[in-house]
Amino acid sequence: MGVAIGLGVAEFPFSDAAAYMRWVQTCEAGGIDSIWQTDRLVSHAPFLEAMATMAWLGGATKRLKFGMNVVSVGLRDPLLLAKQCATVDYLSQGRLLPAFGIGNRLAPDWKATGRETRRRGRRTDEGLELISRLWAEDEVTFEGEFYQYDRASIAPKPVQKRIPLWIGGSSEAAIRRTARYGTGWQGAFEPPAEIGEVVERIKAAVAEAGRSIDEDHYGAAFAFRFGDWNDPSSRQYAEAFQSRFARDPRQNMVIGSGDEIIERLAAYNRAGIHKFILRPIGTGDDELIEQTERLITEVCPWLDVVNGKKAA
Repeated sequence: MGVAIGLGVAEFPFSDAAAYMRWVQTCEAGGIDSIWQTDRLVSHAPFLEAMATMAWLGGATKRLKFGMNVVSVGLRDPLLLAKQCATVDYLSQGRLLPAFGIGNRLAPDWKATGRETRRRGRRTDEGLELISRLWAEDEVTFEGEFYQYDRASIAPKPVQKRIPLWIGGSSEAAIRRTARYGTGWQGAFEPPAEIGEVVERIKAAVAEAGRSIDEDHYGAAFAFRFGDWNDPSSRQYAEAFQSRFARDPRQNMVIGSGDEIIERLAAYNRAGIHKFILRPIGTGDDELIEQTERLITEVCPWLDVVNGKKAA
């Protein structure tokens, strides 16, 4: 599969559904690999619900793959989530890229729904086991701390015989979770200088678990903008990022030329990363689409070069 670039959004940045459709069509026509939607249930800011968006993307496109980055398993019922994923994958003829995580304990979803953040990791582990088994087995009986199933089954099964199950997070618990359940790993904020160590730790844990993850199933994410750090859109995004995550935005943003974006992609690739979720930075529909078009024309040709070299 080689190196691939997908695009993602968190808050809904478009003026309406028609503008979002224009952007998705731009990605579809331009050869973008996949579209990703951040999962957020409780928010004053506009966020699309991830699983409903997956279903819409399946019907609105013919080639694009799509995934959620990442669904918090502890906030959802595993049987319903497994059924939703299987249905979307079946109707889209195998284009779903499901990605799961534990969820940020500071997210408002937990308090708003009266759910404990304590032991949410264990709840997630049980949910992931149930989801993976429901996709593969005819009937699932399970007696856990949080879930008890008696001969549960879903049909139709996913079209993908080994449907991807991407895991997010770089804590020791997340690494163990990836080694036990994952077919891929998706990074979040780790810069190239740090992400290689995480990949190596995951590979060691996977080997210890007696499993395997394909070499090109390790991912990273960052935001990009063709422009200048003094652009209003750049400043606004950087300030919001630093305020929310208390991290240096320059580690998770590339502002500048196509060559600078390629340089960051190449640095990640040297560290073992093959799949990317890039977030365009812009204000307004036209600017977001322009940023995407420039990525397609100025950056995506690098994929042909790097993948050609690997194939050769």
